[in-house]
Amino acid sequence: MGRSRGHKKRDKNLNSLPQTPAALKSDGIDEEFSRELADQADMEAQARANAANQRARVKKNQ
Repeated sequence: MGRSRGHKKRDKNLNSLPQTPAALKSDGIDEEFSRELADQADMEAQARANAANQRARVKKNQ
């Protein structure tokens, strides 16, 4: 009985990592934005973010 009969010690902890439920996952957009309350810095930051998103989409599609 010296061998482990298919039970490997390294496979023991594969399921020990917690899983995040789909309801708790976010899409990455987690802030509220109001154009009425935005200042110039907010508008510039939003423009930079939109430009970065477009570059990422183009790079992903190539």
